[in-house]
Amino acid sequence: MRSRTNCIITSCQVYSWSRECLLEAKLVKDHGRLCTAVVVLGIVLRAAARSISVSAACCDLARRPSDHAVLTALDEGLPKTLVVLERRINEVLVGYLPRRMGRRAWEVAIDWHLDPYYGQPYRSRNEIYYGKAKQGTTKFHAYASACIVEYGRRYTLALTWVRRLESVTTVLRRLLARIREIGLKIRRLLLDRGFFSVAVMALLQEERLPFLMPVKLSGRRPKKGRKVTGLRAIRRQPAGWYSHTMRSGGQEVTFSVCVGYRRYCKDGKPQSQK
Repeated sequence: MRSRTNCIITSCQVYSWSRECLLEAKLVKDHGRLCTAVVVLGIVLRAAARSISVSAACCDLARRPSDHAVLTALDEGLPKTLVVLERRINEVLVGYLPRRMGRRAWEVAIDWHLDPYYGQPYRSRNEIYYGKAKQGTTKFHAYASACIVEYGRRYTLALTWVRRLESVTTVLRRLLARIREIGLKIRRLLLDRGFFSVAVMALLQEERLPFLMPVKLSGRRPKKGRKVTGLRAIRRQPAGWYSHTMRSGGQEVTFSVCVGYRRYCKDGKPQSQK
């Protein structure tokens, strides 16, 4: 049993837990003597951890099945739709949550993930999400996640696949519904910059959920003879809290913005904060 004061885990422990979690979800089946479910998931995890292909991951093993056998096992074993795959993974994630998590409200972190993709859709156009150019492509496999971080321990509550034309608010509603379905209370939402929009903040205020997220600077840029406006103007204010109103698509939302500063020494270390 790990000490309550020592939350360090090894890569082997992460690998073992991930493999057992995927085995419990029954995502793949044995496909021959060498190509068992344990071996297939081990190769997939190795490829994911090292950002290499399944073929390259197979070559790293001494007694290994062929990459064709592994891909065939995945094609035949995985659920035929991403909706079913998402449901099975979410069910397994909930099974590992400690019972005490339902006794109080938690700060829940919501993250937006975009994995660059350079190929064509496998079955449906909905598999590919389009966004701003990143790493030489505008096509991504997109998903959003909700998790709790407590004393260095991260508990992933839910994952959801982002469809091609889905809005951020649609994805956020689905995650919130999943969190409530498992009976967890939300004290505050911590969102990344990808969620900063009028529509998202209006939704959270409607749901009466406190939230915290980085802002995207907007407003008139500094120019000779013209004043700075919007969030760019607030950034120049002394440290403190300021009220700001944004409008977009016929919606209007008023929220509080915190301005903070940190000073650094010549060696790059923080000196003081105000």
